[in-house]
Amino acid sequence: MKRYQRSLWLLLLILYCNCLIVPLAKGDAGAIAVPTAASMPRIGAKGAALMDVASGRLLWAQNEHARLPMASTTKIMTAILAIESGRLDETVTVSQTAVLVEPSSIWLVPGEQMQLLHLVYGLMLRSGNDAACAIAEHLAGSVPEFAGLMNQKAKELGMHNTNFKNPHGLPDPEHYTTAYDLAVLSAYALRNQQFTEIVSTTRFTLPWEQHATPRIWHNKNRLLQTYPGADGVKTGWTRAAGHCLVASANRSGFRLVAVVLNSPDDFGETAALLDYGYANYQPLPVIVKGQHWQSVPVAGGYPSYVGAVAAASYYWPVRSSETLALQKDILLPDKIVAPVAKGERLGSIQVCEAGVVVAEIPLVADQASHRGWWRYWLNRTLGRFWQLLLREVREK
Repeated sequence: MKRYQRSLWLLLLILYCNCLIVPLAKGDAGAIAVPTAASMPRIGAKGAALMDVASGRLLWAQNEHARLPMASTTKIMTAILAIESGRLDETVTVSQTAVLVEPSSIWLVPGEQMQLLHLVYGLMLRSGNDAACAIAEHLAGSVPEFAGLMNQKAKELGMHNTNFKNPHGLPDPEHYTTAYDLAVLSAYALRNQQFTEIVSTTRFTLPWEQHATPRIWHNKNRLLQTYPGADGVKTGWTRAAGHCLVASANRSGFRLVAVVLNSPDDFGETAALLDYGYANYQPLPVIVKGQHWQSVPVAGGYPSYVGAVAAASYYWPVRSSETLALQKDILLPDKIVAPVAKGERLGSIQVCEAGVVVAEIPLVADQASHRGWWRYWLNRTLGRFWQLLLREVREK
């Protein structure tokens, strides 16, 4: 009997250990396996893209150039135009037209006044269509005029398969984008600190006139609370567009953005794309801020040359199985004429992949060059004189 009990306990122990080492897999409940460096995400969205925010490199894509409805991810463009307008401190008077836009709302009323910045919070956290309309009317005078500004910006960013007809994303046959274009727009917007601050906010409280309680807006993007490093961006849904989501995350400065359009599992699929990116890529430095690239002669200056150094760093995401294969072209004049200030732009360095320019980093002077050695000596002497004089005055 004791021998039988020992055998039974041994069998149970073996079964328990086997359970511990079985890898996480996608089960009936829809749980998504954490990708390893060798796995590829299985995405059911009609369009999807994964992009590195800093470099703009596309890391994974599926039907990325298919034109599809975008629902409320439209509001990414509305928000960045509002932020870049430089008018966030202005007061907006809400029109009757704005409050009639349905269904998503932050419960604005005609004649209500609200700061433009607060409208952007309501736009991005609660997806207020009324806020989108109020923003458009305030900045451009009307929704059609604002749509023109949206399309102009899309053209500037190279969003060749995108067309905007409104600031909120309600259905229109001529209102569409692609997963790739939406990734380009989102990467651009996420480089704006104020945009990132807004879309990463989980809860925003605002006084509500003629109400006993304040407005409290909770962000609809639940990845902000469930995915490590998540910091944006925007949810979206209509019957025509299905579930859409732009999700971003930042881990130790490595920021990725994932886009899914018409997805059966928008939160799960964007999380899987982000997992894939972090498991398979790491950013490597291509250009380091302050790095010296070339010396430039200065005609009539002292010293007679200045160093051209990088004004910013640039990183490129690389898989473990690939090498960094980027071309760097230095664009500098043969010589420059004095005077030259420290930090003055001298030229640039272009980073190219397969012959296509992916970045252009300014090259600036690492020191000043004065017109003639005697002026340099005089300025330096006078500077030292004033420093000594100020020191004596302070000591007295």
